Amino acid sequence: MTDAVTEAPQEVKKSSKMPLILSILAALVGGGGGFYATFSGFILAAKSPAQEMDEKHAADAMPDVAFVAVDPMTISISPISQGSHLRFRAQLEVPNEHAADVETLLPRVVDVMNGYLRALETKDIENAAALPRIRSQLLRRVQIVAGPGRVSDLLIMEFVVN
Repeated sequence: MTDAVTEAPQEVKKSSKMPLILSILAALVGGGGGFYATFSGFILAAKSPAQEMDEKHAADAMPDVAFVAVDPMTISISPISQGSHLRFRAQLEVPNEHAADVETLLPRVVDVMNGYLRALETKDIENAAALPRIRSQLLRRVQIVAGPGRVSDLLIMEFVVN
């Protein structure tokens, strides 16, 4: 008989799955870290409008404006039988270069304000949201009279109904 050597089957070593698990774990941690860094603004962050405004305001801390006082007005409110009066005083916020121009136009500004305020009725003033509405209406009229870019805001200093 022949000498047959039978070899026992060799056990095949299974490759370890540890490198695969570690690489997946490293990819997840890296992806999460990258997301957090981008989301929180550490990298690839554009300036937000708030940051741009902060930088702009830091550059010019004090605005270059002047305030033009409007003479106080006392206006009778209809109906005349009640005898109600409105005491009104305001100031106009204007850029410094336009302050003299607006002061020159002040009689027209007072005329426009007076015309609008005389048209108000008591019910128009009693509303809780009346003052912001009146302020915006007056500002729009003043801006039309003064011209574009000359009046930036209207500040109501006194608004008393008696």
